[in-house]
Amino acid sequence: MAKRLPALPKIVLFCALCSLLGSPALAADKLTRIADNVYAYVDTKQSSKDNSFGANAGIIIGRDGIAVVDTLISAKEAKRFIKAIKAVSKKPIKYVINTHYHLDHVFGNAEFVKLGAVVIAQENDKQAMTKRAETTLKNSAQYGLTPEDMKGTTVAFPVLSYGDRMSIDLGGQLIELRHARPSHTDGDTLVYLADKKLLFAGDILFTDYHPFLAEGNIEEWCGELDDLQAMDVLQIIPGHGPLSTKKDLAEMKQYLQQFDQQAKALAAQGTDAQAMTAEMVKTLPKRSEGVWLITANLQRKYLAK
Repeated sequence: MAKRLPALPKIVLFCALCSLLGSPALAADKLTRIADNVYAYVDTKQSSKDNSFGANAGIIIGRDGIAVVDTLISAKEAKRFIKAIKAVSKKPIKYVINTHYHLDHVFGNAEFVKLGAVVIAQENDKQAMTKRAETTLKNSAQYGLTPEDMKGTTVAFPVLSYGDRMSIDLGGQLIELRHARPSHTDGDTLVYLADKKLLFAGDILFTDYHPFLAEGNIEEWCGELDDLQAMDVLQIIPGHGPLSTKKDLAEMKQYLQQFDQQAKALAAQGTDAQAMTAEMVKTLPKRSEGVWLITANLQRKYLAK
């Protein structure tokens, strides 16, 4: 049985990331048009703290206003996002939809609340954020985030939550929120535009990024990816990575199954995370971003027994 190891400090993870990637890329200042009245940040390269670790975020525009899907990692990043939104549309921002509670997706919430937006999340996600967000913000240096990075950042919690499904009518644009199976977290929200056959998948899908697995339920996650295959969807905005298709869902499932099987086998033989990582890198599907997460996932999910 693998013995318990201390969790890898997040600042160490960040330093490892920097050493692997070199200088971070500048954050994009324009949103990509995905479909009529749908725009998003996608396909960030050289992910780092300076670009919300590559987290995607987007907007959906209806006759009556705008719904925002995720808000990036800080007040600074949210202000960049808001500026990009205003370059696309002057309509009021009415809603923020959090796909899950992790800091790179929600710590910009407060800047949108200042503009009058209502924050919405699945009820499990709301509970997790209520329990953990303030502590995470207080300890943001563990993620390599400096006081300057987080200047002005405050936590804005969801004020509306839902159980299984919820619909939002923006005026001529219906948005369906669906609670996914326990996958990346137990409160993941899918944002579905049936008329456009378009899905914001949040961190249920990482494309060309190594995923964060520490909280994941691998079996249910794979089941959710199968469920998404059955949806009437042509375009998928992942939580991290480029605009995707169902091919990327299949590749994500393959990655999860392979990682889980190999990690369990290696953990049964020993507890050297670096040696395990070296073995994993040899056989895992190649992904351009976030290779540092292999070690983090091994330590936090497979060796912390």
